[in-house]
Amino acid sequence: MTVRALVVDDSATMRGLVSAMLRRDPEIEVIGIAASPIEARAMIRELDPDVVTLDVEMPGMDGLSFLDKIMRLRPTPVVMVSSLTQEGAETTLRALEIGAVDYHPKPICDVGLTIGADDGALAAKVKQAAGCRGRLQHPDHHHRVVADFRWNGRLIALAASTGGVEAIGTLLADFPANCPPTLIVQHMPTNFTRMFASRLDGRVAPCVVEAQDDMPLTQGHVYIAPGGTAHLTVKGDRSPVCRLVEAPPMTGHRPSADMLFRSLAHLTPDRLVGVILTGMGEDGAEGLERLHRRGIPTIAQDAATALIYGMPRAAAERGAAAEVLPLGRIARRLLALCAC
Repeated sequence: MTVRALVVDDSATMRGLVSAMLRRDPEIEVIGIAASPIEARAMIRELDPDVVTLDVEMPGMDGLSFLDKIMRLRPTPVVMVSSLTQEGAETTLRALEIGAVDYHPKPICDVGLTIGADDGALAAKVKQAAGCRGRLQHPDHHHRVVADFRWNGRLIALAASTGGVEAIGTLLADFPANCPPTLIVQHMPTNFTRMFASRLDGRVAPCVVEAQDDMPLTQGHVYIAPGGTAHLTVKGDRSPVCRLVEAPPMTGHRPSADMLFRSLAHLTPDRLVGVILTGMGEDGAEGLERLHRRGIPTIAQDAATALIYGMPRAAAERGAAAEVLPLGRIARRLLALCAC
């Protein structure tokens, strides 16, 4: 089935580059090119594209407000095209929170270099995003009150990738300020994870930080694995600490959920819960299986609520998930498992 894409960017050069990258894939048809949100809105109504690629930063135009309107009025899979600078990272994270499916680095302004360096990555993201149509929902950031939570000593280790920004925000909105120590591997570039932790910290009750080496795991804290530079692991049992391990990517990822889960497999079943949320690929499935074999409770997000049912599917197919739950029920279940 051919994926019909609409390219939106205020730069004529960038519109040409993005279009060229997509047209290299025979399974993608670029059905339109728009220079502004106003022009794009009319084309979305007329052409009903499967996917929209949208420039993050459009001078003089509010691209994020446009994305918000898309998600509210006519939910359509959107892949943001962003510069991986600090400013670009913040805007991209806001876009993912609003409901964009994925993002891709802005191509170099040289057609030959761009096509060679991209190696079909943007096209792959566009095709993956097309499969999300019908699953898109405007995110609910309502904070729910959890009363009288008493921790039994269990840690939470969680993995996510594509769709994870929104899913993690939804899940943590249900956590109390004194939640169990929670470790999260979310696949992101280096510039993104600190900003991601900071944005979550301002929205949810627990304290959310980017993990640092030798940082102790304490109640009421959520630890985001740093992007791109090292793997987040855990050392110790009764007084566990974060350890950042400089090692090659595992299954194409650094940080890797498999690496985190493996580092926790020595714990007894009363000390840990493992979770896999939405994401592309298989990272975390093997590690979650190790935890499950040890009798440690394990949970995977279900197909109906996962934006990308890749990582949870891989875990479920290996028999690694003791429970498969919709996103809206996972936080409550985690807190029940971690309560006295």
